[in-house]
Amino acid sequence: MPNDELPTSTITVVVMGVSGSGKTTVAQCMNEVLGWPFAEGDDFHPPANVEKMSSGTPLTDIDRTPWLEAVARWIGEQEAAGRSAIVTCSALKRAYREVLRRDHPSVWFVHVRSSRDALQHRLAARSGHYMPASLLASQLETLEPLEDDEPGIAISGEGSPDEVAARALDALDQERGISPGSK
Repeated sequence: MPNDELPTSTITVVVMGVSGSGKTTVAQCMNEVLGWPFAEGDDFHPPANVEKMSSGTPLTDIDRTPWLEAVARWIGEQEAAGRSAIVTCSALKRAYREVLRRDHPSVWFVHVRSSRDALQHRLAARSGHYMPASLLASQLETLEPLEDDEPGIAISGEGSPDEVAARALDALDQERGISPGSK
C-alpha cells in the first residue's frame, strides 16, 4: 500500500516467530536503528502462562487471549500517543495476529523464520528463559505463516542479528517508507 494510503501516521512493527527464531534480538537491533519505544511481548504474559510454559505445557488459545489483548492494548497506547513502536510477539496464528491488528491500523509484521535445526540449536544454547526447548514442536505445529494479505514481510532468520534486522528495515522502508530517523 503506498504511503499516502496508509490509515495511520505511525507504524507498530510486531516482530513475530516461534521461540528461538531470534525475534527479540532482531527487534532490539531494529530498535537501535529506529529508536522507537520497544516492548518484549513475553513481559505481557500473566503469571499463570509463565508457570504453564515453564512446566513444559503448551499454551492453549484460551491461555493466549489475555496475553494477546495486553499486547494489543500496548499497541493502542502507542498509536494514541502518536508514537511508532516495536514489540515482539510470537503471533503464531492468523487469529492471534487479527487480535493485534483489530482497531490498530499501524501494525506491520516481521515474521522471522529459521530452520528447525537452527531453532533447536538456539534454544539449547539459551539460558534464563522460562520457555523450554521441549515446546518448540508445539509452536511449529501451531504456526500459521504470515499470509500475503497480511501487512508485513517474512524474512530469513539466518545470518547475524544485524543482517536480519537490516533485511527487515529495508522491507519496512520499501513497503512503508520508514527509515532511520522516521517517527
